[in-house]
Amino acid sequence: MSPPRAAGSPIGWARRFVALWRPSLVAYAVLLGAFLIVPAGVVVLRGFDGGAGERSPMLEAVSGQYLGSFWYSIRLSALTAALGSIIGTGVAAVLVDLPEGSRSRQAMVGYSVVAANMGGIPLAFAFLSAFGVQGLVTKLLGTAGFDLIGNGFRITNFGGIALVYMYFQIPLMTLVMIPAFVGLRRQWRDAVSSLGGTRADYVRRVVLPVVTPSYVGGLLLLFANAFAAYATAFALSAGASRLVPVQIRFFLQGDTITGKTNLGYAMAAWMIIVMVAIIVVVRMLAARTEKWQ
Repeated sequence: MSPPRAAGSPIGWARRFVALWRPSLVAYAVLLGAFLIVPAGVVVLRGFDGGAGERSPMLEAVSGQYLGSFWYSIRLSALTAALGSIIGTGVAAVLVDLPEGSRSRQAMVGYSVVAANMGGIPLAFAFLSAFGVQGLVTKLLGTAGFDLIGNGFRITNFGGIALVYMYFQIPLMTLVMIPAFVGLRRQWRDAVSSLGGTRADYVRRVVLPVVTPSYVGGLLLLFANAFAAYATAFALSAGASRLVPVQIRFFLQGDTITGKTNLGYAMAAWMIIVMVAIIVVVRMLAARTEKWQ
């Protein structure tokens, strides 16, 4: 008969860890299934249900005017993701150069956290108050001799919605890129200098390989963030937007277009497919970046 294992032995700690985490894992799996997997599965199944002799809603959702809505959303998401990633990366690089305990750095990071999570009705109201027909910025530009509305700008059109999205896209990219720049060690720069390398060599051979996975991951994250945004665009456009999330709301509401409910589920299913693909790529890039941090 083998002697009992001490409570502080590795095997004893392992048993206690498993006993502690098993209920938590079961609870997490239940919540994941109830609030994510099952609803997503129902959406996909209903998206394929077109009825007897009818065209599959999944095919209808990516054809005709509905395909135009997807392209509209993709264009808006790609534009705001590209601009937001470039500007946000520049802001992150500047913040990392500031002393870690400086008030300016802390204030900017704090603002980025708040702005990255701000959206919906409050954000739409703020931009309507600033850039609407009677908005403060519109009036100030008018007094300076520039007619913003007369030159075709509307806060409710493509350019206006893109401007609003930039408010939370730039801070989000800043938060994504700060850890990537912090992960650049000073020893690497000194090593390049000791080998006779220039600053351009350091940027090309060290900074870009380390930062690029985080940048691409942040770019995809910004695309997904804009692609799935709903409340802000809906509030700005008063329900007339061509964005896919707003279109889905029309079909699922049930009082605008009869007999097209499953088309809304099909559009939502395509959004889920796009999101899952983005999440997989972002996770792969994050795993590659973690080895440098």
